[in-house]
Amino acid sequence: MANEPQSPVKDPHDDLISVLEASLQAVWKMETYASDAEAAGDTELAEWFRKIQENNRTAGEQGKRMLAQRLQNQGG
Repeated sequence: MANEPQSPVKDPHDDLISVLEASLQAVWKMETYASDAEAAGDTELAEWFRKIQENNRTAGEQGKRMLAQRLQNQGG
């Protein structure tokens, strides 16, 4: 993050891990939001939340593959 102090030890995967975490958290949140919308009878909104959820799920899967490959390449 821009306002956080520089760490003396910067992990080269910090940004990838942060975005991966955010994507996977969004998948969980969108499930809650979609359920709330369905309970309120708003199928249009529920479908929109589910589309966002699927986009985040895809991004999360891509991020997991990228992180695994990068860790494997560096031997860690």
